Amino acid sequence: MVHEILSYEFMRNALLAALLSSVACGIIGSYVVVRRIGFISGGIAHTAFGGIGLGYWLGVNPLLGVIPVSLLAALGIGLLGKKAKVSEDTAIGTFWAAGMAVGVIFIGLTPGYAPNLFSYLFGNILTVPSFDLWMIFLLDAVIVATAFLFQKELLAISFDEEYASVSGVPSTAFYLLLLSLIALTVVVMVRVVGIVMVIALLTVPAAIARRFSRSLPAMMALATVLSLLFSVIGLWLSYLFNLASGATIILVAAAAFLLVQLAGFTRGSAAER
Repeated sequence: MVHEILSYEFMRNALLAALLSSVACGIIGSYVVVRRIGFISGGIAHTAFGGIGLGYWLGVNPLLGVIPVSLLAALGIGLLGKKAKVSEDTAIGTFWAAGMAVGVIFIGLTPGYAPNLFSYLFGNILTVPSFDLWMIFLLDAVIVATAFLFQKELLAISFDEEYASVSGVPSTAFYLLLLSLIALTVVVMVRVVGIVMVIALLTVPAAIARRFSRSLPAMMALATVLSLLFSVIGLWLSYLFNLASGATIILVAAAAFLLVQLAGFTRGSAAER
């Protein structure tokens, strides 16, 4: 069965995409969970739909449109919250709706039919071409290198932003950097699970890993492994039963999360008795 699956180029590409996206997901997803900014991640992801529409309208790879739009959304949400004192939920809701609206308008202005739109919304890891793999690899390298270079500062603002500011860390600048890394991670994961479900794969592996980790590096490593495991199992199940790959990956992750929570609840109840 394994040899049969690996004999197809699209399956090999899918596994490579799963591996690359899991690295970004494990590292940045851990910051998202620790900092508790999952809703912001969802806002950036949905705003990215405007980039897909822009890419179709310009006649280029939609991921090339997602990169600038996601980054602008991340910086816009962050600056409105920090400088303009706009509540984060208001900023997120505004960018979320505007991004989706821009995407719809650009797609409507594009002649013909947008054939791959569904795969960008809900993911289709089985259709990742070689060009997208190289783009994901480059973005992955940027994310990992940046997170490694500024690990102390990102760690500081994730756990205690006020103390970080008092200690001399430019907290606003690094908060915006973190949001920018989230935006790039969204781009990496769009082809795997799609814009609609990015937030789940970004947070679920890290949330599970947090229960079994005593340090942030350990949490990142475990979250990366879990993300890859969920992606591979979901990919295998989608191949076996002819299911949508992105949705299957998310259901595997959600099932694992519920099982971990149930096991924790059962142990807690047993300890009380």
